[in-house]
Amino acid sequence: MRTMTLIQAITEAMDEELARDPHVFITGEDVGPRGGVFRATMGLYEKYGAERVVDSPLAELSIVAVGIGAALSGLRPICEIQFADFIFPAFNQIISEAAKIYYRSDSQWNVPMVIRAPYGGGISGGLYHSQSVEAFFAHVPGLKIVIPSTPADAKGLLKSAVRDPNPVMFFEPKKGYRAIKGEVPDGDYTTPIGPSRLAREGRDVSVYAYGMMAHYAEIAAEIVHRSDGIQAEVVDLRTLLPIDKEAILRSFQKTGKALIVHEDNLTLGYGAEVAAILASDGFAYMDAPVMRLTGPDVPGVPFAHTLQEFYMPNPDKIAQAIRELAAY
Repeated sequence: MRTMTLIQAITEAMDEELARDPHVFITGEDVGPRGGVFRATMGLYEKYGAERVVDSPLAELSIVAVGIGAALSGLRPICEIQFADFIFPAFNQIISEAAKIYYRSDSQWNVPMVIRAPYGGGISGGLYHSQSVEAFFAHVPGLKIVIPSTPADAKGLLKSAVRDPNPVMFFEPKKGYRAIKGEVPDGDYTTPIGPSRLAREGRDVSVYAYGMMAHYAEIAAEIVHRSDGIQAEVVDLRTLLPIDKEAILRSFQKTGKALIVHEDNLTLGYGAEVAAILASDGFAYMDAPVMRLTGPDVPGVPFAHTLQEFYMPNPDKIAQAIRELAAY
């Protein structure tokens, strides 16, 4: 085991996959000599050359379209969108092409591509560098949606995504790039796409989260355990599509109380699907209303630090929500 940051684990995963499979290549804005705006591809251009780490024009539509064509031609592209906020020009290519080719061809064609994008707030990026976009894509059959919260999962899930035969959207919580550290296994390993991770066992309240919020939920669970004796169970969803219904219900059966946390807007956010699963399939276990703690329904994360803090869930807010739910 080695301790590394989230961004280091992502870089190492791409490095190992480039070395393992000559069909893998990376393309995106500034991924070459600069190493990406967050330095996720730092050193890879020098190691693998301009044909494997390809700087693209400032055109997200073309980044994804080139990736689709390359994937159909037998390559395995990793397409980086510099910020998730800029993914929308490529929306049609992702939704109408990449997600549907396997189905529309009756499994004759595969699209083995990964679309990486840093998402979420917390870095004072303002409206156009802070959006959470996962709910848009989690609605689409044919895609897999992955959001890690630990370095070990970031590496293992990204390697699984590169090897997957069809498109994977890999969203990375950019606030956690260097803030989240953890142990990563040595050697070549993968983490399966689909199963959630039981981040912390408990008996009083189930907390469901992903990305930076899963990291915060673990901190909050420790806070309430020390201060109130509450044992909160934390389920890191980590794969939003396909969703791990069995794990969601297994935890709910144990605790009877559910708190769903994400930083995206409340209305029609991803947490609504988790709440629906709990209400329809877990009603018999329910001891309290399902609670959601999310970002507010405003157009974007504010730039001002004070307003950003008001917008974002954090460990203290999650801890308080756990206390309120446990008191039912």
